[in-house]
Amino acid sequence: MSDGLTVPFALAAGLSGAIDTTRIIVTAGLAEITAGSIAMGLGGYLAAKSDAEHYQAERKREESEVEEKPAVEVSEVTQVFTSYGITEDQSKPIVDSFRKHPDGGVDFMMRFELGLEKPDPKRALRSALTIACAYIVGGFIPLGPYILLTKASTALTGSVAITLLALAIFGYVKGRFTGASPVRSSIQTLLIGGLAAGAAFMIARAIS
Repeated sequence: MSDGLTVPFALAAGLSGAIDTTRIIVTAGLAEITAGSIAMGLGGYLAAKSDAEHYQAERKREESEVEEKPAVEVSEVTQVFTSYGITEDQSKPIVDSFRKHPDGGVDFMMRFELGLEKPDPKRALRSALTIACAYIVGGFIPLGPYILLTKASTALTGSVAITLLALAIFGYVKGRFTGASPVRSSIQTLLIGGLAAGAAFMIARAIS
């Protein structure tokens, strides 16, 4: 959503510094939103698939170690417990249980030694669709005034106002969800989006 707000906003603002009709800006903006949503969605899909492949590879390695190097695995499990302040004697019953139930031991080591959680098999597709749709929704916010108006300079004013407001609201909501200061998150998101658009506008104006 943040990228969808910022990139088309910067593109439209930059083109507004070079041309004064909105038709070309809308065409370029729609092309950018299309390409950006596909690229971002595909990137999210591949990232999620890579996480799943990495998890499976590490799990196979752990299963192999449990089978081929049980003494080493026992030592590693004990070390994990020791790092939490649990003595070797205290952890021995659990370690012995893992010997009888190796799958549980592998699950334990995947989480507490490697810090890996089993990925949701549907995550890749869901991630791709979420990212792509959020990018599209965000992209149409700064492009809206250019679709409705014919004069680029007038549309730019409306785009600046609505996009900066959207950036501020998005930053605030993001801060609430991530546990950061909502006000600080709102200001940071607003400054980044405004700086990107301002830089693009000034460069295009200088070239034209």
